[in-house]
Amino acid sequence: MRLFAALLPPPEALDELAGALAPHLDDWPDLRWLTRDNWHLTLSFFGEVPDRALPRLSVRLARAACRYPPVTLSFTGAGAFPSARRGRVVWYGLAGPVGRLTKLAASLAAGARRAGATQVDEKPFRPHLSVARARAEVDVRPLVSALAAFEGMFWDAPEVHLVRSHLGARVRYETVESWPLGGTTRGGG
Repeated sequence: MRLFAALLPPPEALDELAGALAPHLDDWPDLRWLTRDNWHLTLSFFGEVPDRALPRLSVRLARAACRYPPVTLSFTGAGAFPSARRGRVVWYGLAGPVGRLTKLAASLAAGARRAGATQVDEKPFRPHLSVARARAEVDVRPLVSALAAFEGMFWDAPEVHLVRSHLGARVRYETVESWPLGGTTRGGG
C-alpha cells in the first residue's frame, strides 16, 4: 500500500486557510484545487510498502514519534514548487519549530527504511501544506503574492499519522494508525 507520515491540522486552522483561498479559486482555471478533506502536512513519504512490513513500520514510527514533543504551529505565507514563476504546486508555509519538524521527518524516514520501505522519498524536508496542483507550469506569482501575507492561528500537532493514499479519479487518504508525539511506545518504550 502507498503510505506516508503526516500531521493533520485541526478543522479551525483549515477553515482559516479555506477562507483565505476562497476569493482566488475562480481566478486560476489552470490549477486543480486539492479538496480540504485531503489537506495534511507530509512529514515523510514512504511509497509502496509491502503489507508484511507494516508491523515493523508501526514499531519504528511509534519510536520516532515518542522522541519528539508535540509542536505548536501556524500557517503563514505561501509559495510554489518549483518556483512561483513555474508553479506546479501551490502551498502554505508554516511557522513554529521547523527545525524540530525536520528532525522528526528524518527520524520517521529512517525508521521506515529500517522497517523495509524501499521507496522512501529522499528530497529535503520543506514543511508546507499543498493546496493546488497544475499539470503544466503556471506563473502563480500574483496568487502567491496575494496569499503571502496570510498568518493563521496557532494550533497544536499532538500526534503523527500513518496515512494510506487511495489513488484514482478522486484521491482519498485514510489514517491507518497514529502515535502521540512525546508519548510512549507499546511495551514501555
